[in-house]
Order: sequence, then C-alpha cells, then structure tokens
Amino acid sequence: MSTPASHRAETVTSLTNTTVPPEIDGVPQRAAGTMAGSNIARNLSGRGVVYSYTLMYNVPQGFEEQKPYTVALVKLDEGPMVTAQLTDVDHGAVAIGMRVEMVTRKLREDGAEGQIIYGYKFRPILEIG
Repeated sequence: MSTPASHRAETVTSLTNTTVPPEIDGVPQRAAGTMAGSNIARNLSGRGVVYSYTLMYNVPQGFEEQKPYTVALVKLDEGPMVTAQLTDVDHGAVAIGMRVEMVTRKLREDGAEGQIIYGYKFRPILEIG
C-alpha cells in the first residue's frame, strides 16, 4: 500500500526546508531557488504533538458553518510543522503537547452544486485496547 500524498514530504538537501505536502493538485511545491533533483521524498507517520493552537471566530469564506473551530500548529514526529484544523475534540480539551494524528475530513462545500472538498485535519490519537 502506498503512502497517501498528505503523509509525504520533501526535504531539500541544500537547505533545511521541508515541504508538506510535496505536491498540490499535481504541482510540485519547492523551496525558492532549488531544483527538482535536490529534493528527497520521505514518508511521514501523520502523528505529532500540538505545538500551539487558537480558536477561530473570524473564519474564511466557506467555513462559516464550522465556526468557532480550533486551528493548531502541529509538530510532526519527523520534525516538520504543519498548520491544520483540529477535529473530534472540544476546544477546552486541547492542550500544548497533546498527541494527535492526521485524518481525512470534509473541509467545506464548494460551488452551486455543493462539491465536497476533503483535506487533512488532526484529531487526538485514539487509544485502542
């Protein structure tokens, strides 16, 4: 089974930059001044910790039905940091250092037909057992 694109990153060998995800809609995302050959693709676990967070009341168009919602800066176990919405958790239960995992969720609906746009969010790691 291949690793989902949302669980992959590219590290630029000449810099310390990591780009997550390495592609958006098939277009490579590259650090300024780098060439495609200098990037190394690597898989990510999709797990990390909440580094910082905030509760969003003033939200972008298309997200009004979800407000308020929590957005976090997540430090992945492999090192890169990503910004994402938290899901499946009450804002009052969010804490810096909380272990989270990446999941695919509905982001919003787009257009007159209501096309559903999916993307990644993070939720507290589920304890199984």
